[in-house]
Amino acid sequence: MNRRAIVVGAGPNGLTAAALLAKRGVEVVVYERAAKIGGASRSAELFGDGYVSDLGAAAHPIGIASPAFRELELEANGLTWVHPDIPMAHPLPGGRAAMLHRDIERTAHELGVDGPAWRWLHEHFSHHPFETVENTMGPLLRIPPHPFDMVRLGALGALPAATIAGLLFRSGAAKALFAGSSAHATLPLTHALTAAFGITFGALGHSTGWPVAKGGSSSITDALARVVLAHGGRIETNAEVTDLRDLPDADAVLLDLTPKQVLRVAHEQLGSRYAAHLAGWKYGVGVHKIDYLLDGPVPWADQRVTGAGTVHVGGRMQEIVAAERAVNRGRMPDRPFVMVTQQSNADPSRTHDGKQVLWTYAHVPNGADLDVRPALEAQIERFAPGFSEVIRDRREWKPSALEAWNPNLVGGDIGGGTLAGTQQIFRPAPSLHPYRAGRRGLYVCSSSTPPGGGVHGMPGMHAARAVLRDWSRSR
Repeated sequence: MNRRAIVVGAGPNGLTAAALLAKRGVEVVVYERAAKIGGASRSAELFGDGYVSDLGAAAHPIGIASPAFRELELEANGLTWVHPDIPMAHPLPGGRAAMLHRDIERTAHELGVDGPAWRWLHEHFSHHPFETVENTMGPLLRIPPHPFDMVRLGALGALPAATIAGLLFRSGAAKALFAGSSAHATLPLTHALTAAFGITFGALGHSTGWPVAKGGSSSITDALARVVLAHGGRIETNAEVTDLRDLPDADAVLLDLTPKQVLRVAHEQLGSRYAAHLAGWKYGVGVHKIDYLLDGPVPWADQRVTGAGTVHVGGRMQEIVAAERAVNRGRMPDRPFVMVTQQSNADPSRTHDGKQVLWTYAHVPNGADLDVRPALEAQIERFAPGFSEVIRDRREWKPSALEAWNPNLVGGDIGGGTLAGTQQIFRPAPSLHPYRAGRRGLYVCSSSTPPGGGVHGMPGMHAARAVLRDWSRSR
């Protein structure tokens, strides 16, 4: 008898789980509450025909190296990665910017006195990007697939990013470049393990790059959906699940939901201990997102930044440290850390008539209902004088608006829960089997499980493998 699985949620993790199970001959049905699939990996023409904006995730340094996406052969199913001239730039006070190039030697040369230290920190991992991702994109409580590489990364990455930068680098450029990549942890840069983010994102930039998906991030989930459908799976949209008891019988149910939603749909079906852990789940820093339509390129003081796909706008490392500490303590900094992606520079198919579509967000306290736009635009204007003059239109998304669009983005948290404290190790509950949801046949495959947020499908892959292992052992 064929096995049957139900997946609740058609985000990248739910679709990855569905695709991997369908490829193994499992009868799969995916239920999605929204009218369109994609979760936080969706795109739309916010500013009219031919102007494509990413509603959620934008640049994909881990996605291109993802073992899950490579196993599913997304590039053979309609996905095209597009690389900007420069993976990432970090503007600095005084008009210059630090650049992360695909070429580590060029990056090291431009960093001058810190070039040798930068190369020493990143070179090994940039030569082994897939091994690095395989090691880091899974539960921490396991034997890693590449143990020696993991020991090497752990020896450095376990430290706070601010500590590593202070020990290794002398110039403000190298410190800021490393701090910007480390800030993807959405933790204070004085916290343990934040250096691992800086090392990993830097190494991927030097190897597989920081691409965007041609035509918009929806292209990623559209490719995943094609794999599901090609292997006999079904995807039902406008099909919100409010109670798991309403679902048809299945051998496994996988939830691409964070703890808040799991508790809502599972009701009394969860064990009391597991439910208590979910009830105590802590969500992390939120984002305040603004999409722009510009009359032309951003007028960066350092014109080279125009060629960068991603721009970390935060100034010196000390400013980023202060900003991330503030938002993690529930305070809005005057100069927030701002993420900028210039997708249409790398992917001209997203725009026309010389316009540019710009994607930005600022880190803010979870659920903050604040007027963040002046501070966000002032940060960009600080390094791009005249930015306000090229703005033609904008769309603004407070944390509450993001959560209304996608309930998994609780309080604007794009990572499925903070990585602070034990939640970096135990996601979403203390267990050596993090994808099992505390009762037979029920699994969680969202970013609230290891390794956390991002469009890479790894929680979905690990959850699908957990299902298959459990079935194999039950025979």
